[in-house]
Amino acid sequence: MGKEVVLDIETSNSFADVGKYDPSLLKVSLVGVYEYATDQYTHYMEADLPKLWRVLEGADRIIGYNLFGFDYQVLNTYYRGDLSKFPTLDIMLDVAEKIGFRIKLDDVAHGSLGQGKSGNGLQAIEFFRRGEIDKLRDYCLQDVKVTKEVYEYGLANKIVKYKDRTGRLVEVPIDFMMKGEKKPVAMTLPL
Repeated sequence: MGKEVVLDIETSNSFADVGKYDPSLLKVSLVGVYEYATDQYTHYMEADLPKLWRVLEGADRIIGYNLFGFDYQVLNTYYRGDLSKFPTLDIMLDVAEKIGFRIKLDDVAHGSLGQGKSGNGLQAIEFFRRGEIDKLRDYCLQDVKVTKEVYEYGLANKIVKYKDRTGRLVEVPIDFMMKGEKKPVAMTLPL
């Protein structure tokens, strides 16, 4: 899997706080990352984002769930370039393309892995506001782990699963293999 990176972010505020659905108005509280090259989970607080840019710029591909619809829109307010130009696997978009609608990570995780997320993003905001950074980190890295495991399941089985409204388990054929994506020019300076 080379230098692929799995990413998930948490924010310090919500859409209710900013008065509309616009991810670019949200602020990062913590970013969780798994790097295949090092087999390590790490996290970055808002002040640490310059270190994260180097990781993302060095990645062969960034993997996540709803990256284009959420994570990248929040992160692009901090980054000099455009993260959406990076080689990316947005699992949600791949699945939605096949089934015709968007589905939550928790639904795909339960269907494919038999387990899901440990909570929701509003809980993460409360952890941040109460200064419970360890709980925030653990919550975010659990989401990264679930995303990583859904990715690996799909890579190995060429399908992911979810339960439809009737409770029937539906298999969705997917192809998570890298397809020769090109990396953009790095926007940060080397250390």
